[in-house]
Amino acid sequence: MLAINPILLTGDKPFSGEKVAEAIRLAIIAELDAVNLYEQMARLVEDERFKKVFLDIAREEKAHVGEFLALLLELDPEQVKELKKGFEEIKELTGIETKI
Repeated sequence: MLAINPILLTGDKPFSGEKVAEAIRLAIIAELDAVNLYEQMARLVEDERFKKVFLDIAREEKAHVGEFLALLLELDPEQVKELKKGFEEIKELTGIETKI
C-alpha cells in the first residue's frame, strides 16, 4: 500500500460524495497496512525499548482505523447495513458475538 492510489491523482478536488468515501476506504487500507508493518517490525526487533515503540505506534494506527471507519459509516448507509449483516453471519456460524 506504500504507493499512490489513482483516486488521489484525479482532478476531482476537493473530493465530494462517493470520492470522499473512496478516500476514507483508502485511508483505512493504509492504516491496516501500517498496523501490520509495525507489528512485524516489533517481532523482528530484539531491543525491548524499540519493540515497545513499534507496538505503541501500531496501537495508535488501530485507533485511526476506528476514526476513519466512523467517518465511512456516516457517509455510507449501505456499509452500515452490510457490516451489521456480516456481524450477524459470524454470530450464526460461530456463536461469536462482536461488541464494539
